[in-house]
Amino acid sequence: MGRDLLQLRPATPEDLEWIYELRHRVYAQELGQHAPDPAGRLRDGLDGDNVYLVAARGAARIGFVSLTPPWSGRYALEKYLTRDELPLLTEDDLFEVRILTVEPRWRATAAAPLLMWAALRWIAARGGRRVVAMGRTELLDMYLAVGLRPVGRTVHSGAVTFEVLTGSVTELTKLALDRYGTTLERLRSVVDWRLDMAFAPRPDGCEHGGASFTAIGADFRTLHRRQHIVAADVLDAWFPPAPGVRAALADDPAWAARTSPPTGAEGLLADIATARALPIETLAVGAGSSDLIYRAFGQWLTPESRVLLTDPCYGEYAHVTERVIGCRVDRFRLRREEGWRIDSDRLSAAVTSGRYDLVVVVNPNNPTGRHAPAAELRSLIAAAPARTRWWIDEAYLGYAGLTESLAGLAATDPRVVVCTSLSKMYALSGLRAAYLVAEPATAAQLRRWTPPWPVSLPAQLAAVAALRDPAYYNDCWLRTHALRRQLATDLAGLDKSVVVEEAVANFLTVTLPSGGPSAAHLVNECRRHDVYLRDLSPLSPQYQGRTVRIAVRDTAENARIVAACRAALDVLRPGPSSLVAIPAGVPAAGSAR
Repeated sequence: MGRDLLQLRPATPEDLEWIYELRHRVYAQELGQHAPDPAGRLRDGLDGDNVYLVAARGAARIGFVSLTPPWSGRYALEKYLTRDELPLLTEDDLFEVRILTVEPRWRATAAAPLLMWAALRWIAARGGRRVVAMGRTELLDMYLAVGLRPVGRTVHSGAVTFEVLTGSVTELTKLALDRYGTTLERLRSVVDWRLDMAFAPRPDGCEHGGASFTAIGADFRTLHRRQHIVAADVLDAWFPPAPGVRAALADDPAWAARTSPPTGAEGLLADIATARALPIETLAVGAGSSDLIYRAFGQWLTPESRVLLTDPCYGEYAHVTERVIGCRVDRFRLRREEGWRIDSDRLSAAVTSGRYDLVVVVNPNNPTGRHAPAAELRSLIAAAPARTRWWIDEAYLGYAGLTESLAGLAATDPRVVVCTSLSKMYALSGLRAAYLVAEPATAAQLRRWTPPWPVSLPAQLAAVAALRDPAYYNDCWLRTHALRRQLATDLAGLDKSVVVEEAVANFLTVTLPSGGPSAAHLVNECRRHDVYLRDLSPLSPQYQGRTVRIAVRDTAENARIVAACRAALDVLRPGPSSLVAIPAGVPAAGSAR
C-alpha cells in the first residue's frame, strides 16, 4: 500500500509511548481532566488490558482509540460507578470504547470516524454485542448521531463532564451502513486496512462460514480447485455418502434433474418414520435445517418474543432470532472452566422464571462439540414452565449415538421440537435435506406452511438411500472419532502454548495464547497453504478472538491441516514447542491461556 493512504492497524510497542504522550497533551494539558505529569506521559491501570487501534499516515501517527474487552475483568468506568450503580457493566459481551484521540491538526479529517468504525468492527469480530463509552457532554450530538444512547448517568473527571453512553453492536453497525455507507465505501478505497477482520460485514450481517468455497470459485468455473482446497472451515462429512446413495444419484441423473419430486416428500417421510420408529404425522421435512429454522421460528416468534440461546452456539440461531425477527435474546453462558458443559442447575434456574418463549439447545453443541446426556435434558424440560418451547438441534447426534435423541419425547410433548439435519451425519450437505419431529398438531401446522416440493428429487433419493444403510454410517462415525483423536494428537505436537480441545463431534478447537497472534491471523496464514479453518471469534466474546474450529477430514487432509498450522505458527510465533490436547469428555479447566 502507498504511504499516502491512511493506515488503520493495531498498536505496536513503539506506538505506546506516543499514545501516552498524546493522551497527556489532550487530557491533562488541553482538557484539564487529569493533573499534568512532569514526564509528559499519561498512563492508567488498564493499560495492560486495553487494546489500542492506531491511525497513521506514513511515519506520522494521527490518532488512536482504546478498547477494553470483557475478559479483562474490569472497566475504566468502574472508577466512577459501581456495577450495582451501572448493571450494564455485568454483561459478559460488553466492550468499553475509550479515549478516541486525534492529533489536533488531523481532527478535521476522516481519522476519527475511521477509528470509530475500526473499533466497532474489532468488537464485532470478537463477538461483542454491546458497547459502553464515556462521551464528553459538549460532543453529545456527535455520539447521538452515530447511534449511541445515554444511560442516564453523568460522571465528572477533573474539569470534564462525561455522559455514559451505550449501544448495540448490531444496531450501531446497521446505522453506520445506512447513514454513512457511501462515505465508508469511499474511504475504504483510500485506507490501508491492517486489522485482522474485514472492513465491512457480510451483507446479511451473519457469519455463516464456508469461505473455502470462495477459494474454489462460487461461479463454478474453477471447480478443479476443490482438489487443492482443504475445507476444514465447514463441518461437511469427510467420508462419501453410502454406496446406495451414490448409485441412486448415478442412475439416470437426467431424469432426476428434470422430474418434479413427490409434492410432500411422502416417500422420504415414510422412510424417516421407519428408520426412527416415529409416527409419520409427527414429521416435517425441509431443504436443510436452516430451512426448518427460518420457517418454524417465523411462525412462532415475534419481536415481542423472548428467546434463550446457549453461548457459544451455532450462529444461525442468533441471526434469525435477533436480526431477522428481532426477538429479545438472552444468553446462557457455557463456561470454558466447566468444559463448556451445560450446568443443569443454572439452566433450570434461568428457564423456570417462565419468561422465555423458546429455549434453543444444540446437542452436541456446535462450536464446542460437547454433548448433554438425554436424561439431563429430559429432566430440565420436565421441570420447565408449560409456556416455554424447547428446540433441540441434533445435527451432530450420530457422533454421540442415536439412542440419545429426544425425538421420541418431541413426538408427544407439545413443548419440544427436535430438528435433525441429514447433511452432516449422512454426507449430504450439498443436497440439503432435513426433518423435524414435533407432536402431531405442531408438525401439521408447519407442514401447512411448507411449500410444495420442499426437497429436490435428487435430495429425496439420496436421503432415502442413506437412511436405509445405517451400518455404513455407523462405521463412518466410529472412524471419525479415531481421525479426530489422531488430529488432536498431531496438533498437540506443534506448540505448548496452544490448547487443543476435543469433544464428541466431527471437529475440534484450537485456542492460541493471550498476547500472541489472533485466531484470524492463524486462519489467514493457513489459507496461504489452501487450508481453510473457522475463526470462532465472532460467535462469542468467550473465545477472546483466539479460538479456531477445525473440521475432521480424512488422513491425508488432516496431515495438510497439521502442516499448515505448523507453518503458520512458525511464522506467527517463532520457536519450537508441544500443544496441550484435551480429549473428548475431559473438561478444559485451567488449560486455556
